[in-house]
Amino acid sequence: MLLNKAIVLSTISAIVTSLLVILPFVCTFFQFRHEYGVALLFVIALSFFTLSLVDLVREVRLSLHDLSHYKPSRIP
Repeated sequence: MLLNKAIVLSTISAIVTSLLVILPFVCTFFQFRHEYGVALLFVIALSFFTLSLVDLVREVRLSLHDLSHYKPSRIP
């Protein structure tokens, strides 16, 4: 479940990052100010990316914890 959430969050981060690249070009074309919009999108993109990394680390820790309790059966 955490891995799926991490993938979704990183995908949202990638989409927001794409908007971050597109926004200045569109704003320049229409002669709008874009500084605040770019800053907001940057913060949003990094927030989603950070959350995805946190969930990924949590998933890895849970998996390693479960793996450490696994004892393979011996074949005689």
